[in-house]
Amino acid sequence: MPRISGETISLIPQVEGAADAFGKPTLTDGTPISVENVLISSATSSEVLDKLNLSGRKEVHILAIPKGDENHWEDQVVSFWGHRWRVVGFDAGGMEHLTPLSWNRKVMVERYD
Repeated sequence: MPRISGETISLIPQVEGAADAFGKPTLTDGTPISVENVLISSATSSEVLDKLNLSGRKEVHILAIPKGDENHWEDQVVSFWGHRWRVVGFDAGGMEHLTPLSWNRKVMVERYD
Protein backbone atom coordinates (compact mmCIF):
# COMPACT_ATOMS: atom_id res chain seq x y z
CA MET A 1 0.00 0.00 0.00
CA PRO A 2 1.49 3.39 -0.99
CA ARG A 3 2.19 5.92 1.72
CA ILE A 4 0.17 9.15 1.69
CA SER A 5 2.32 12.13 0.80
CA GLY A 6 1.60 15.72 -0.08
CA GLU A 7 2.99 18.27 -2.46
CA THR A 8 5.47 21.08 -2.04
CA ILE A 9 3.81 24.49 -2.19
CA SER A 10 5.13 28.04 -1.87
CA LEU A 11 3.90 30.19 1.01
CA ILE A 12 4.32 33.83 0.01
CA PRO A 13 4.20 36.03 3.11
CA GLN A 14 2.64 39.47 2.74
CA VAL A 15 4.98 42.20 4.03
CA GLU A 16 4.01 45.77 4.79
CA GLY A 17 5.58 48.25 2.40
CA ALA A 18 5.47 52.02 2.02
CA ALA A 19 2.27 53.87 2.90
CA ASP A 20 -0.16 54.74 0.12
CA ALA A 21 -1.77 58.17 -0.46
CA PHE A 22 -4.22 57.51 2.39
CA GLY A 23 -1.50 56.56 4.87
CA LYS A 24 -2.32 52.85 4.84
CA PRO A 25 0.68 50.50 4.41
CA THR A 26 0.74 48.61 1.13
CA LEU A 27 1.32 44.86 1.06
CA THR A 28 4.04 43.33 -1.09
CA ASP A 29 5.16 39.75 -1.60
CA GLY A 30 7.92 38.59 0.72
CA THR A 31 10.42 35.83 0.07
CA PRO A 32 8.55 32.59 -0.79
CA ILE A 33 8.86 29.75 1.71
CA SER A 34 8.69 26.15 0.44
CA VAL A 35 6.42 23.98 2.54
CA GLU A 36 6.67 20.26 1.84
CA ASN A 37 4.11 17.50 2.30
CA VAL A 38 0.96 19.64 2.06
CA LEU A 39 -2.21 17.75 1.13
CA ILE A 40 -4.50 19.52 -1.32
CA SER A 41 -8.18 18.59 -1.59
CA SER A 42 -11.29 20.07 -3.12
CA ALA A 43 -13.74 21.70 -0.76
CA THR A 44 -17.13 20.03 -0.46
CA SER A 45 -20.18 21.93 -1.66
CA SER A 46 -21.42 22.43 1.91
CA GLU A 47 -18.05 23.87 2.99
CA VAL A 48 -18.09 26.26 0.02
CA LEU A 49 -21.65 27.39 0.77
CA ASP A 50 -20.99 27.82 4.50
CA LYS A 51 -17.97 30.03 3.83
CA LEU A 52 -19.73 31.86 0.99
CA ASN A 53 -22.60 32.75 3.32
CA LEU A 54 -20.23 33.89 6.09
CA SER A 55 -17.52 35.71 4.14
CA GLY A 56 -18.91 36.29 0.65
CA ARG A 57 -15.99 34.35 -0.82
CA LYS A 58 -15.86 31.02 -2.57
CA GLU A 59 -13.07 28.66 -1.54
CA VAL A 60 -11.78 26.18 -4.01
CA HIS A 61 -9.39 23.95 -2.05
CA ILE A 62 -8.45 22.88 1.46
CA LEU A 63 -4.79 22.51 2.41
CA ALA A 64 -3.74 20.10 5.17
CA ILE A 65 -0.66 21.52 6.87
CA PRO A 66 1.98 19.07 8.14
CA LYS A 67 2.70 18.72 11.84
CA GLY A 68 5.57 20.86 13.08
CA ASP A 69 4.97 23.67 10.60
CA GLU A 70 5.25 27.01 12.39
CA ASN A 71 4.52 29.37 9.49
CA HIS A 72 1.82 32.02 9.77
CA TRP A 73 -0.97 31.11 7.30
CA GLU A 74 -3.75 33.61 8.02
CA ASP A 75 -4.30 36.11 5.14
CA GLN A 76 -1.25 34.85 3.24
CA VAL A 77 -0.81 33.91 -0.42
CA VAL A 78 0.20 30.42 -1.55
CA SER A 79 1.26 29.17 -4.93
CA PHE A 80 0.72 25.69 -6.37
CA TRP A 81 -0.31 24.15 -9.67
CA GLY A 82 0.82 27.32 -11.45
CA HIS A 83 -1.70 29.60 -9.72
CA ARG A 84 -1.85 31.94 -6.74
CA TRP A 85 -4.36 31.32 -3.95
CA ARG A 86 -5.27 33.42 -0.91
CA VAL A 87 -5.81 31.81 2.49
CA VAL A 88 -9.31 32.60 3.75
CA GLY A 89 -10.12 32.64 7.45
CA PHE A 90 -8.18 31.02 10.25
CA ASP A 91 -6.24 27.78 10.26
CA ALA A 92 -8.12 25.06 12.10
CA GLY A 93 -6.38 22.22 13.81
CA GLY A 94 -5.90 19.92 16.71
CA MET A 95 -3.16 18.91 19.08
CA GLU A 96 -0.28 17.16 17.35
CA HIS A 97 -0.03 14.25 19.76
CA LEU A 98 -3.77 13.48 19.47
CA THR A 99 -4.01 13.74 15.68
CA PRO A 100 -3.21 10.68 13.57
CA LEU A 101 -1.09 10.81 10.40
CA SER A 102 1.25 13.68 9.50
CA TRP A 103 -1.14 16.65 9.36
CA ASN A 104 -2.89 18.50 12.17
CA ARG A 105 -4.09 21.80 10.71
CA LYS A 106 -6.04 22.88 7.67
CA VAL A 107 -6.69 26.13 5.82
CA MET A 108 -9.07 27.04 3.05
CA VAL A 109 -7.86 28.85 -0.07
CA GLU A 110 -9.54 30.73 -2.89
CA ARG A 111 -8.18 31.39 -6.37
CA TYR A 112 -6.22 34.65 -6.52
CA ASP A 113 -4.61 35.63 -9.82
